[in-house]
Formats: sequence, C-alpha cells, structure tokens
Amino acid sequence: MRLVLGSASPARLGVLRAAGIDPVVRVSGVDEDAVAAALTDPRPDELVTALAEAKAHAVVEALAGELPDAVVIGCDSMLSINGRMVGKPGTPEVARARWQEMAGKTGDLLTGHVVLRLVDGAVARQASGAETTTVRFGTPTDAELDAYIATGEPLAVAGAFTLDGMGGWFVDGIDGDHSSVIGISLPLTRRLLAEVGVSVVDLWS
Repeated sequence: MRLVLGSASPARLGVLRAAGIDPVVRVSGVDEDAVAAALTDPRPDELVTALAEAKAHAVVEALAGELPDAVVIGCDSMLSINGRMVGKPGTPEVARARWQEMAGKTGDLLTGHVVLRLVDGAVARQASGAETTTVRFGTPTDAELDAYIATGEPLAVAGAFTLDGMGGWFVDGIDGDHSSVIGISLPLTRRLLAEVGVSVVDLWS
C-alpha cells in the first residue's frame, strides 16, 4: 500500500520522509479561494478541513485508478491572527504587512487533514480532523524583515513564516504540535490512518 500526498509542499514531504514514509506526490490543483467562498461562515477548523478534503478528492480523481489500493492525504494550513484567517501572502507587500501585524504576538496555526482509503480505486473510508498550535512570534528588526522577505520564503507559506526554515529565527516558541506547524501533523495523521484501518508502520519505507 502507498501513501499519496496531495500537496506540492516540500516541507510536508520532508516531514513524512524523515518519519519513514516516502509518499507518492500528486498536486491537487484545487482553487482554494473558490472552495472557501462556497462555505458559509465556517469555523477556522472547518475551513482548513474543507480545503484539505477538496484537495484529497481532487487527487483521487487525478489518480484514475493508477494506485487502486492506497491512502490519500490532503492538507491545508492557515494562520488565525487577530480574529482572521490568513493563508499564503503571495507578495512582499502582503508578507510585510502580516509580519508587522504578527510581531511580538501569538497566533494559531491550523492544519486540516483528510485521509481517504482507496480500495479497488474507489474511496472506501474517510477520516478528517484539524490540529491547532499556538505560535509565539518574535519581533524582527526592519533590516531582518527586509532580508527575510527578500529570500522569497514567506511569500508561499501559510502565515508568511516557516518553523523549519529561515522563518524559525523569528519564532520564539510554540504550544502544540511541531509537525503540524510545518504542515502535516504526525500524531493527527496517525490517528486518522487508524480510523480508516491503516497502521502507520505499514506505510514505512
């Protein structure tokens, strides 16, 4: 049985590989804004879980029976800061504004997970959940923030920061699951796999 990771995130891939799983990677191509717009006033955990579910099902469709006996996992991460949910900033200007808002404060990094168990190419079982981890942000100087944004790293990651990259210099600490902040919660994934009848050790390389 193979695990299929429905994400282009090198950080999620790195977490899984370090934990003994070498997944098949398939990028979903889901329009996240369209999925979010179709929801009516979702809670933060509902939003990230709905996005993860859309990604996982899109990957199953794209597989088209290529891996009939597999487990597909979709993930989505967003940061809840000052009462709003934010994703990838996309531009240096937005990244700078995010960091000016976050510096010296705390935010909640939410990661939604959906696991689909495929049998004979069809979804036989599904499990979902979300993990919330509190992040305590440091206060970079203007020069440090300029240099960090210039690397391009914060532009393409949820909340405009990483824990396992250069952004880690500006995170004072977390309360919760380290792997979830990187993008895929190992404890939550293990529980969801168990819900669909799969032991994580059976997926180890």
